[in-house]
Amino acid sequence: MNIIDLSGKVAVVTGAGQGLGLATATALHAAGAYVVINYFEDPSGTNQQRAAEAVKKLGDRALALPADVRDRAAVEQMFDKVLKQTQRLDIVINNAAIIRDRSIKNMSDAEWSDVIDTNLTGVYNVCKAAQSRLADGGHIVSMASISGVIGLYGQVNYSSAKAGVIALTKVLSKELAARNITVNAVAPGVVLTEMALTIPDDVRKKMLSTIPLQRFGEPEEIANVILFLCSPLASYVTGQTIHVNGGWWG
Repeated sequence: MNIIDLSGKVAVVTGAGQGLGLATATALHAAGAYVVINYFEDPSGTNQQRAAEAVKKLGDRALALPADVRDRAAVEQMFDKVLKQTQRLDIVINNAAIIRDRSIKNMSDAEWSDVIDTNLTGVYNVCKAAQSRLADGGHIVSMASISGVIGLYGQVNYSSAKAGVIALTKVLSKELAARNITVNAVAPGVVLTEMALTIPDDVRKKMLSTIPLQRFGEPEEIANVILFLCSPLASYVTGQTIHVNGGWWG
């Protein structure tokens, strides 16, 4: 029997069609939660297909819903659909994110805005829409990053956004504490996902040499920490950023 039982709980995971989002949705579902797989509708239909495949694989207690986290109205509509379908909302995982790595010298304004709009404003939009709909005693967990703590070369946009997520987490934990809603962040190092594969090989090798455990993380290892933060085991943990990075500190 799973030590963590989320039976009867409803969780929404943004950007959950692949990578860390899918691993997190899978872990929450395995613990008994009803999971909503959020995805961004891209012109190719790839994200929609991935979300549909994820729901099919999970089986019952799963639903796929589109919403661009940059669009507050779309996010509001998504949560209204969740409540109509399930009558409750207990867990929100802010996972949707993009990268547009480039040195500030070469970074375009669009590359800055795209990352900030998705990775920081998107988290704000989801939290803004979710907070009034969350059940008392619920949980918000947002994906931060080691990049938002130590800063990584070529990630002025990504590092800034993730640092903002950490600050947002601290503030929101105070604002929602009266309702016993915990708000935390998880800051992974490099995790073996499709996004990580976009990092050039020479940069990845340099990163690996600085990690004491001498390996990159697996998506399930991050998902398990998120699962803990959404469980009664973490009832006194709020306003925190949990670092899951193999001991890597730059």
